[in-house]
Amino acid sequence: MTLGKIHEATAGETRDLYYVDTEMFDSPNYGPVYILDAEKPAIVDTATGQNYETVLSALSELGIEPEELEAIVLTHVHLDHAGGASVIAEECPNADVYIHKSGSQFLENPEPIWNGTKEVVGDRIRYYREPDPIPAERIIEVEEGDIIDLGNHRLEVYHAPGHAFHQVVYFDIDNDGVFTADAAGINIPDRDGVRYTSPPPGFDLDGCLADVAMIQELDPKVLYYAHFGDYETGDLLSEYESVLETWVEEVETARAELSDDQAVKEYFADRTESTEFWTEEHARGEERMNVAGVLHYLDNRE
Repeated sequence: MTLGKIHEATAGETRDLYYVDTEMFDSPNYGPVYILDAEKPAIVDTATGQNYETVLSALSELGIEPEELEAIVLTHVHLDHAGGASVIAEECPNADVYIHKSGSQFLENPEPIWNGTKEVVGDRIRYYREPDPIPAERIIEVEEGDIIDLGNHRLEVYHAPGHAFHQVVYFDIDNDGVFTADAAGINIPDRDGVRYTSPPPGFDLDGCLADVAMIQELDPKVLYYAHFGDYETGDLLSEYESVLETWVEEVETARAELSDDQAVKEYFADRTESTEFWTEEHARGEERMNVAGVLHYLDNRE
């Protein structure tokens, strides 16, 4: 079912879950915000904050008034996931903001993550809303094994630091599905296969592979991708293991053959196929960023 930009998650036996396309970076099918219409309504991630009104409108369309939202559940503090947390928290005064304990500092004082994001994304920073500090009393720190009780849905917390040290995934026990954050890669409609995500400075290949193995141990029926949508798990996790290993090898080989690291970034940006699905600026920018993350990993691997 599609309600405007709102999609109903139907993979497996999913119930009560929707996601709204915020058209992040002016690109469709990249930046969703999940809405769990539970007894205690929640959203999972908030996108960049630039289009926060889209999220509020989706809540309203689903019959959830701002004061009825009880939880803003963040997978990590990268601003394509948490950039809208402060403004949505302001608009939804009864919602607690959940984040891994290692990331709460960036919600209370977002200046470091804002400055770091500007450095990584360059001109694309115009697609972000600068976050405001979130009062400490609105923030609930979570860690491995905690459960967020939403009444008829329970979200179990699993630390997944391979992509970023503050990342977690949430296992919706009652839907048998995992909100993957960036731990299972990118999987967008109409594109064949899972795509890597490896931004600096946190990307670590071994850590990412360990995160995939952890999700495999959970054995969920469904994966709820932060980029983008709901899929039955099938072989997607084992596929992503191969994608990651191949991607790092390709960047390492290109670095050995080309003149400098900037040339490596442009080499992959020139060859990206993502322009078929996203704007050229976004597709090329993502490729440069992912290459930069692998190069940083290679520099620090030893």
